[in-house]
Amino acid sequence: MPKKKKSQKKTNNNKNVNVAAQEDAAILSATTEQSEVQSEEIAETATAEAKQEENVSKKVAKADKNVKENKDDKKSAKNDKNNKKKNNKNDKKEKGKLKRKVKETFSELKKVTWPSFGDVCKKTGVVLVVVLIFAVVIFGIDYCLGLLMGLLR
Repeated sequence: MPKKKKSQKKTNNNKNVNVAAQEDAAILSATTEQSEVQSEEIAETATAEAKQEENVSKKVAKADKNVKENKDDKKSAKNDKNNKKKNNKNDKKEKGKLKRKVKETFSELKKVTWPSFGDVCKKTGVVLVVVLIFAVVIFGIDYCLGLLMGLLR
């Protein structure tokens, strides 16, 4: 067998290393592409599942709302009937109460001792005089304080 030179062995080794490196790089790029595709597929399926869950939850919420509305409608219909009956009874009771209140009011007004016209005029005069006196006193205090403030400036 002919002997190869050292330089040929080194180049063969370098070629083998380069080929191995290229193969590794190709495998690595292929796996990264596959992982990117897989991650995109996972993301798409996750968003699709999220949309489906959202749609389902909306449908459930609508169904619950409809059920509640139906229950409320039934309750309100029953309540309307009951309220009409009660209102009729309450109206009759209130009319009776109102008549009784009016009678009681008039009977109390009969018991009141009303002052004479002279007494009303005297008491009105006293009120007016007291109001005028207080008005003069407050005006005097205000005037004096105003003068003091003028001196301080």
